[in-house]
Amino acid sequence: MVITLTEAALDKLKAADIKEDHYPRIDADIAGGCGVSVKFKLIFDELRRNDSIIEYDGIQIRIDRFTKRYLDEETQIDYNVEQGFLVGESFASSACAIELDS
Repeated sequence: MVITLTEAALDKLKAADIKEDHYPRIDADIAGGCGVSVKFKLIFDELRRNDSIIEYDGIQIRIDRFTKRYLDEETQIDYNVEQGFLVGESFASSACAIELDS
């Protein structure tokens, strides 16, 4: 897995006041019933025991196993003032499997 940061995202993370017990983490916000939609966000959270740590230009970004399986092999993090951190591409699946008894 490869995480890249745009210059804007890297600058914002380097300027952030990261507290000792809260680190940048990619988090998946999953919603839906039959179909599923996944939106990724960057949050600042405590360490978790089984996190993967990816370092990019001195910035450590954590990812838990649950979120990692939804990310693309290469994920980019960007930043803009209006939307904040933009992580990868969100997606939705409308696939539903219905099994009928005959």
